[in-house]
Amino acid sequence: MPTAHFPINVLKFCPECGSENFNADSSKSMKCGSCGFLIYFNVAAAVAALIYDENDNLLFTIRKRDPAKGTLDLPGGFVDADETAEGALKREILEELNLEISDLKYLATIPNIYLYRGITYRTLDLFFKCRVADMSVIKANDDVEDYCFLKPEDVDPEKVGLLSIRSVLEMIRKG
Repeated sequence: MPTAHFPINVLKFCPECGSENFNADSSKSMKCGSCGFLIYFNVAAAVAALIYDENDNLLFTIRKRDPAKGTLDLPGGFVDADETAEGALKREILEELNLEISDLKYLATIPNIYLYRGITYRTLDLFFKCRVADMSVIKANDDVEDYCFLKPEDVDPEKVGLLSIRSVLEMIRKG
């Protein structure tokens, strides 16, 4: 696994003036000692859907790309600017699986660490239980390699690539 680096430990030059006098100002910000430029590294919002079939099997996707390529995931993705969590989830599920979701019910929010190209991003993942009226149109698209339906209690947590997905799976198992 690649080494994890937080942006605050990777950036060396001020984006405003190019000075090397660009250092941590707090645990989530950097400030340039030359021009005073200040940047914050805030948490990104992400969403994931818990979609069950008629046999109470949970819909999992197989990640097509890193991070955690080839592992089990729940369908979802990042919330874009000026987008609600619910809107993002509807968009992501349509993009990834060609499914239209409804009856979104908030389940939980879990912090996550998302390692991408050697940079560690902090995310806040929002989980929603959802319904799908027509599962016959399901098709793996976008960043989904494939999909499968599994009983939550049968899933090996080691085959789940992201920590927040493992956490929500454990929460589901406990009831």
